[in-house]
Amino acid sequence: MDFALVLVVATLVTGSVWLLDKLILRKKRQQKIGADKPGLLVEYSNSFFPVLALVLVLRSFVFEPFQIPSGSMLPTLKIGDFILVNKFTYGIRLPVTNTEVIDLGEPEVGDVLVFRYPLDERLNYIKRVVGTPGDTVAYRNKTLVVNGTPITRELVEKNPADAPSEWLWQEQLGEAQHQVYNYPARRFDFPQIQVPEGYYLVMGDNRDHSNDSRFWCQGQVSEDRGCLAIPGYQNQLGEPLVLGFVPEANLVGEAVAVWMHWPELFSLPDLTAVRSID
Repeated sequence: MDFALVLVVATLVTGSVWLLDKLILRKKRQQKIGADKPGLLVEYSNSFFPVLALVLVLRSFVFEPFQIPSGSMLPTLKIGDFILVNKFTYGIRLPVTNTEVIDLGEPEVGDVLVFRYPLDERLNYIKRVVGTPGDTVAYRNKTLVVNGTPITRELVEKNPADAPSEWLWQEQLGEAQHQVYNYPARRFDFPQIQVPEGYYLVMGDNRDHSNDSRFWCQGQVSEDRGCLAIPGYQNQLGEPLVLGFVPEANLVGEAVAVWMHWPELFSLPDLTAVRSID
């Protein structure tokens, strides 16, 4: 279900009834002696329209809540984290169509980005930006190289208690200082590529367990969906190397804070999990 579409339709319907009552129906009732109360539809519309309109404005143009459904951003974001996404960091966009009407900024390397999944725009994905338009990016032996400079990283712990098979690293990516997991036995490198104009390259902080720019195209070229072949390179199967990029039109916003952790329906919400997202 497209909640944004439902919210827009509900706001338009109740708003239309509310406006009709303000301009016409209320006057007609006042002209009648012993006028009845407004009908049920009018009464409900008068009650719900202001609330729906406020929710629509806040959710569409200010902040939108999301829940983290997978472990692709561990250890930064856990399954069951409820996050707030800043909807105006990257410009003001219309609800439902996601069309940008006011340009306020662009994603930067290190941002935690929420976007419409290019292969199925009904889904929202969350990953970290590792390359912006024009950047050169490579991933070699678990290390990102952005514009020719290896990203600074330090080993924090081998086989941490929360992820015994992983190595925990502290990484500096752009302005963001954050931690990532690497699984030593797996390698998913890619050569130096240049991010095309109008696109962004993204990866999960759970580097070897994330369906991100390295994997979601699965070798299929589709420019409309941001699946672009890298000339002169092949993947580990000897096929053309195809990476997935996030089109600018698919941007939703920047994840800025965790406001609650609630992993299971019948568990208690953890409000002590409140924190900013690096």
